[in-house]
Amino acid sequence: MSGSDSPRQVRRRTFVLGAAAGSAALAGPLAVPAAAASFGYTDDGANYVVDTGAALVFKVSKTTGDLTSLVHRGVEYQGYGGKNSHIESGLGSSTVRISQSGATILVSVTHGTLKHYYAARSGENNVYLWTHKADASVSATRYIVRVRAGRFLNDEPDSYTYTTSTIEASDVFAKPDGQTRSKHYSRLRVMDYDYVGWASGGVGLWMVRSNHEKASGGPFYRSLLRHQSADGGGLYEILYYGQNQTEEQRFGLQGPYVIAFTDGGAPSSALFSRNLTTPWADSLGISGYVGAGGRGRVAGVGITGRDPAYPYTVGLANAAAQYWGSARASDGWFSIAGVLPGTYTLTVHKSELAVYSTRVTVSAGATTTLNSIAVPSSNDPSNARAIWRVNDWTGTPSGFKNADLMTYAHPSDVRAAPWTGNVVIGSGGETSSFPCYLWKDVNSGLLVHFRLTAAQAAAAHTLRIGVTTAYANGRPQVVVNDTWTSPVPSPPTQPNTRSLTNGSYRGNNHTFTYSVPASAWLTDTSRYNVLRINVVSGSGAAAYLSAGTAIDALDLLE
Repeated sequence: MSGSDSPRQVRRRTFVLGAAAGSAALAGPLAVPAAAASFGYTDDGANYVVDTGAALVFKVSKTTGDLTSLVHRGVEYQGYGGKNSHIESGLGSSTVRISQSGATILVSVTHGTLKHYYAARSGENNVYLWTHKADASVSATRYIVRVRAGRFLNDEPDSYTYTTSTIEASDVFAKPDGQTRSKHYSRLRVMDYDYVGWASGGVGLWMVRSNHEKASGGPFYRSLLRHQSADGGGLYEILYYGQNQTEEQRFGLQGPYVIAFTDGGAPSSALFSRNLTTPWADSLGISGYVGAGGRGRVAGVGITGRDPAYPYTVGLANAAAQYWGSARASDGWFSIAGVLPGTYTLTVHKSELAVYSTRVTVSAGATTTLNSIAVPSSNDPSNARAIWRVNDWTGTPSGFKNADLMTYAHPSDVRAAPWTGNVVIGSGGETSSFPCYLWKDVNSGLLVHFRLTAAQAAAAHTLRIGVTTAYANGRPQVVVNDTWTSPVPSPPTQPNTRSLTNGSYRGNNHTFTYSVPASAWLTDTSRYNVLRINVVSGSGAAAYLSAGTAIDALDLLE
């Protein structure tokens, strides 16, 4: 995009977030002919200058390992605010070396125990990156490609180009029309995308994510993917993100992830982590690198006991690595390849709710084949017989009021339906009228009205409330008919950072159970019983940063 584009033209620029399933390779092959004569590198004194022999030339600082220039077809894309593209906010003084092996150029950066790599292949408009973090002595949680202002612009949820009104911390903004914007509002879980970036004027610039085997949080984790402001844009590969995190940090080699230029289309699907093979990197000496021959596979012939209304995901995780794959809708067959040797916990998720787990051991060069997995009926709380139920048990607040909006907007957004309002069982709108989030300062004291038969009112019942995360230890305490009050439940383990206001409901699924005695119910079957749900906690701030929790489902069992 030229600097002469008018604001009206800028607002019409397009962008793409690449979905993990069904993404089409809209661009051409990875490479132009590999014999491109200009492939090679030079030294300009301050940087190593790498010419891929296609349409891409990039520079790496010889002193810091920063990416200082990213020129495609003669146009500079790198940099804003005087900043380079780099690990975290820049490593500082580092040892930087360069070498060429046939059709590959490798730049190696060493900073203490951290090692970072850039690789170029002859004739490709791609930069391949790896980051090896050995321990916590070096802060390295992301790689950010800083893109010059004016090259690509958008007015999507993860952009704050057209607004400067800060409504939370320094990273959530409100537009004059009441819509909210933040770099946190990606909409997507890790498993939902293969790449992120922008396209404009016949050029696409993308970050193609790695398989995240050394990241944390699992397939349903959300973190920032990109941002856009008046200063420029940023594309991220998050190596570890501590916000709303459910797992400890993993160490080792992360990658490859790829900076890819195209002629405006999506990056080639050959670059997607589930497809990408790098035999050309096997002998480069990348620290922690394990080629295809040193990895194994886990395959399952099927999963029985599934609810066909929901997708099922199979995850593998241990302290060193994580992987996942989708179970086939017809029979539950799954295959997870490229797994490092070791013993893993295998978890089957109905949507995002864990319903089965076991242990599997993976060996290099071998496939661990599992017989059909039978999910016990009792493992899915949806199978319990209920007098009434609001929403289904999926490990998500999906279906509740404002649930979809909350993955790409702040709760104060003008598009949100009112967070208050009571619920009547049997009205037909129980789920859509029940707010996905409850806060101590916003809508604590929500009322649920329901009738019981004489036989039901004569017996004690178990009430269940499932949550997916909590902020500031927010948890539900219940009152029935203003005559019976439950004890204050202990808070389960949840992330201790923002969640409900930055686009993520994903924490640790937990079910609160309340044993309600028969004496709490009304004996007049024509009258509604009233359940009050209060949010209790001694911590938190005010309004949407008061103690809160995200709801999965609630029911009253027979």
